[in-house]
Amino acid sequence: MPRKLPLITAENAAFWQGGQSGRLMIQHCSACARWFQPPAPVCPRCNSLDVAPKAVSGRGRVATFTVNHQAWTPELTAPYVVAIVELDDQPGLRLLSNITVVPPDQVRIAQPVQVHFEQHEDVWLPLFKPLAEVGA
Repeated sequence: MPRKLPLITAENAAFWQGGQSGRLMIQHCSACARWFQPPAPVCPRCNSLDVAPKAVSGRGRVATFTVNHQAWTPELTAPYVVAIVELDDQPGLRLLSNITVVPPDQVRIAQPVQVHFEQHEDVWLPLFKPLAEVGA
């Protein structure tokens, strides 16, 4: 059974497909200079329509995480880490993702992480790995 993939729309295509070029694309408001996720046609802070996806650094820190010991689908190998990552580009800019590459007992709160992508069909899932493991 393949991983459940998001429906690609005009609004979210840059986020889900930016990984093809190695870029984490997050919606940005030109009017108030704020990043926001999930993608939307209107800035949730100032209501401006002047929004578009832009690349962020892809670096962040683990804000919180949990280790799941239940493999809910066959392609998931338990245990695995589900984390909220706060991106370095703006305080409060957070993504829900997985921490990969290292065993779950090596994940820590405030640990520096870097995005990497896993392709499934036309979707590039943004996943994170400890900064020391980038390139590994």
